[in-house]
Amino acid sequence: MLDFAPDDDLDRDFATAVLAGLSAPQMVVPARFFYDRAGSELFETITRLPEYYPTRTEIAILAHHSADIASIVGLGRAVIEFGSGSSAKTPPFLRAVAASAYVPIDISTKFLEMAAADLAAKLPDLPVLPLSADFTRPLTLPIGIAARAKLGFFPGSTLGNLGPVAAVDLLRAFGDTLGDDSWLVVGLDLRKDTAVVEAAYNDAAGVTAAFNFNVLRRINAELSGTIDLAAFVHDARFNHDLGRIEMHLRAVHATQFTVLGRRFALPAGATIHTENSYKWTLDEARLLARAGGWSPVAVWTDATDYFAVHLWRRDAAPVEP
Repeated sequence: MLDFAPDDDLDRDFATAVLAGLSAPQMVVPARFFYDRAGSELFETITRLPEYYPTRTEIAILAHHSADIASIVGLGRAVIEFGSGSSAKTPPFLRAVAASAYVPIDISTKFLEMAAADLAAKLPDLPVLPLSADFTRPLTLPIGIAARAKLGFFPGSTLGNLGPVAAVDLLRAFGDTLGDDSWLVVGLDLRKDTAVVEAAYNDAAGVTAAFNFNVLRRINAELSGTIDLAAFVHDARFNHDLGRIEMHLRAVHATQFTVLGRRFALPAGATIHTENSYKWTLDEARLLARAGGWSPVAVWTDATDYFAVHLWRRDAAPVEP
């Protein structure tokens, strides 16, 4: 039994997922646990690195096409952002669609509160209603939002962190949260030259490596872990068969450690798998939308076709793949 109070749902989830993941034949820690306050801050630094193209490319697409999105979905919807992080790319989008309210959702409570306060100061006339939650689970939106017309916002290619089946399940959950006749803006990283992708996850400054290691630091700090960080190296590589970049922490020599009193061991060369980031074609993205219960309406890409912003609609009638 885990030693957590009943209301510590996120702590309990972290402990349960870590113990289960480290007990698997291929050790794994789900990527959502990167994002405590330190991890969220590291990720914000990653988005500004020269090698990391997704954020600046997506921001440019949104700058050029938010007015197009507004003309299609209409003005005055409540914007629900799943995995909001710092909400850095959100203010211009909120202005363009004349949002009637903004609900940022993020798992990192302290980081969410800071980001929401900062955004509320920038947009004082906009109701900002932060929701600290794991958006991969069923959600209840704040009072007063359920009856409004809604526009989901899911930038950053976060959907790519999930395998196709899990991504479809998440899209269906978004549909349940947002309701019929809602819209969803989704950013997806596109398939491209392997060297470009791998460089984005192996930056010269080592920030992505620090981000990867942060999950081990969390385990040591929050779950009484005894992991020797020096026994691991950051390992990010593209898996051509599965169409995804994979992040691992690879053991440089045989190592043993405990987590919540449970003992684990890795031989040299074995890894803890921490993240996947799928890269999609436009056709794959359209199939993904339909399987998840959404109708593809529009898509915009950059000049290099590195990234795409999709606009999908949730209709009352079932969507056929």
